[in-house]
Amino acid sequence: MNMTKKLLASALAISFAAAGAAVQAAEVEGPKVEWRYSMWGNPRAFTAGLEFLAAQVKEKTGGNFTINIGYGEQFSKARENLDSIKLGAVDGASFCNFYSPGKNPAFMVFSLPFLPLGDWNVNKAARIALFSHPALVKDMDQWNAMVYAGALMPQYEFLGKGKPPTALADWKGLRVRAGGGIGDAMVKLGAIKTTTAATEVYTGMQRGTMDAASFPYTYAQAAYKIPEVSDWFTANMSPGTSACPTTFNKTSYEKLPPQYKKLLQDLKPEYYNVQAKAYQDIDKVNLPKFKAKLIEIVYTPEQLAQFKKVAAEPVWNEWVAANKDKFNGQELIDMILKIAAETPKQQ
Repeated sequence: MNMTKKLLASALAISFAAAGAAVQAAEVEGPKVEWRYSMWGNPRAFTAGLEFLAAQVKEKTGGNFTINIGYGEQFSKARENLDSIKLGAVDGASFCNFYSPGKNPAFMVFSLPFLPLGDWNVNKAARIALFSHPALVKDMDQWNAMVYAGALMPQYEFLGKGKPPTALADWKGLRVRAGGGIGDAMVKLGAIKTTTAATEVYTGMQRGTMDAASFPYTYAQAAYKIPEVSDWFTANMSPGTSACPTTFNKTSYEKLPPQYKKLLQDLKPEYYNVQAKAYQDIDKVNLPKFKAKLIEIVYTPEQLAQFKKVAAEPVWNEWVAANKDKFNGQELIDMILKIAAETPKQQ
């Protein structure tokens, strides 16, 4: 055999070996599928679950199923993500319920104040249960969308300047940045609600045009550098959260072969675990910095019960009444309360 034939034989052997390795690498066989997923902002704790999902489906299908995440609103504006799903412009997208309450009224239950969603196990169990409720499914059906999994949003907490509000009465007259049900609750406490954009809070706090602001604890507070212009922070007020689920285009999902659908469902438990760990890991970095610089406010159980009585239950009742012709809001609230009471808390 001359040198040319030897080289050709060697090249063919390497090619066959590589092909064999590629076949072995694909745990799940299937066709080429490329998805576009719309996301705002940059990679962060909030996107950790989605990034895990994209990496796993690519690896387990040998690169045949890919989820391309379009960060920075590359594929769609954040407030238009549901519209983009309906139009078929994307195969999936995240959205937050408070961006457009009219588009997803039943989802606003997650923004009601002082619901017991602070524990990660309860947080996950409540989202899994409610996202399959007919009222929330109906919200998504109108956008040809389906929730894959809920983002395990942490509770919001406040950072502020000036005298720390260590008692319920101390909130009266404070100018606070708080949206949705949290904002409504703060009004019940006598605070003055503002709707300043997150990117403008730093300047507002710095210039003294607002006294306090609520953000997801602690990753978003640190991301917007609010501790730099604050004197204190609440550590256990837990005034509320939001719903910003990972959502798929129903048509795109139904077109997937059965083995790809099964793969997505099989990855869901670890998707939730990855999310929770990302938030917990960033808390370990941020909390020591907060405590070293700021006054930490920890409310007593009696104070928290008073907060709920004065600022939560009236807002719950108003929300139920406002939506009584659309869905049974009280049923959704009761589901969360029941889940919170029955779910083992994280150790």
